[in-house]
Amino acid sequence: MKSVWVDANVFIRLLTNDTPEHAERAQKLMGRAARGDLLLLVPTVVIAEIVWALASFYRYERSKIATGLQSLVTADGVAVEGADAVVDALTLMVDKNVDFADAYLTAVAGARGEEVASFDADLKRLGARVLAF
Repeated sequence: MKSVWVDANVFIRLLTNDTPEHAERAQKLMGRAARGDLLLLVPTVVIAEIVWALASFYRYERSKIATGLQSLVTADGVAVEGADAVVDALTLMVDKNVDFADAYLTAVAGARGEEVASFDADLKRLGARVLAF
């Protein structure tokens, strides 16, 4: 099976349908992945870019962003870097009303049993073990 790295704009078009021709092409790409013709590779930085674009440019609510991305992250034929942490971060982002980056950092550190060095009070509220320094 052929592996292909996917840019944020493909998923943004799929989720927003703001450019119908691109959304249709993105849907066909997802179909190829679901059939097993392709494996779509998605780095975490692309997920972060999608969250940022949907929140800042499209003004989507966190819950809508999380729902859309959770379906993409768990779709057949899609391999997201750190998928478990991404899903956990999307849930935290909505439940605790925080930025994706803070939620992701908390999810990754928590899964590894490690501390986070930060001045951001949100991390403690998220349940992160914050290093005193």
